[in-house]
Amino acid sequence: MASKATAGSDLASFDPSRPDAAAQISGLLMAIILIDRSGHVFEANQAAENLLGCSSKRLIGRELGEIIGPLDDRVAERLRDPDSALVARDIVIASGTVASGIIASGDGTRRVDLTISPINSHPDWRVVSLCETGHHETGSDDGSVAIGAPAILAHEIKNPLAAIRGAGQLAARKLPAKDRSLGTMIVDEVDRIARLIDRMQQLGSQTRNEQAPCNPHLAIRSAIATLRTARGGGVSIQEEFDPSLPPALANRDALEQVLVNLIANALDAAGSKDDGIVSIRTRFVSGRAFSAIRFGRAVKLPLEITVTDNGPGIAEELGERIFEPFVTSKPSGQGLGLALVRKLVRDMDGTVSYERDARQGLTHFRVYLPMAATKRK
Repeated sequence: MASKATAGSDLASFDPSRPDAAAQISGLLMAIILIDRSGHVFEANQAAENLLGCSSKRLIGRELGEIIGPLDDRVAERLRDPDSALVARDIVIASGTVASGIIASGDGTRRVDLTISPINSHPDWRVVSLCETGHHETGSDDGSVAIGAPAILAHEIKNPLAAIRGAGQLAARKLPAKDRSLGTMIVDEVDRIARLIDRMQQLGSQTRNEQAPCNPHLAIRSAIATLRTARGGGVSIQEEFDPSLPPALANRDALEQVLVNLIANALDAAGSKDDGIVSIRTRFVSGRAFSAIRFGRAVKLPLEITVTDNGPGIAEELGERIFEPFVTSKPSGQGLGLALVRKLVRDMDGTVSYERDARQGLTHFRVYLPMAATKRK
């Protein structure tokens, strides 16, 4: 046994193909930043560049607190203390925009878990890690939504609803003309409840739709066409597409349903303003490490679809729960649209996030999807 351990150690020590420490850190999905005693950035890996929307060359030499701030006072105090360690969960940092103006991409904010780790062997240095939390996503690790008992009861509720609907139709035909509207109201209300139950059942479904290479731009334009047909004109819809975007690995019908829901919500929000605008942007985020651990594997999500509106935004007290079932800011809303969006996106191994950029008065919903494998020639 000892000889095998020795042989393994020798192999690890002398294998020329093994990655060194720098290569290992560069390949991490987590953003890693090396700061000196005064809190200035000395090194940053690729994941940190992607998260902060800026190259390492432009990050190096800047004070980290200025780049990702303004921070909570307690976090900022620990960051200034060269000997302090820290683990901070679900905090907001700046991303893509900095007070000093060195970053101009304007991506707004991110919610991250942050750690600060002093290096015992090098007292003047600390390692900072940043890991995105998923922007208020909720639910189990396997992607199911915690709809619970309502989904189980949905089937049983539908049976008596059918009988009530039939009685309403019969009443509408037999009642005097002045009272027939009551029968019609019964039928309409039953249909509304049935639609609600259908969506509840869809939320609770464990069946994953088949995925295939899908052109995101075709899905977006189909969703826009559907909404324009149903709603007519009004709010301006702007497209900012990356023409080189590769196909996504997704279910076309599910992706269109996701986009219809997100764009419809954006149109509703922007419609409250005279200058309401909805923009839909796509881009390829090279090397992005927004990877969710699902089914025992890490999924890279380089394709980004962002639906943005300049409406009033979602109430702050709802922001943490916006993807939960039955949570809504609309007076007549059911609170299932975004829960369904999240479920469909996660079924495609993707993720969806919500961000409010209060400084610019914009609301962003971002969908991240995996890329379809390309065939080698």
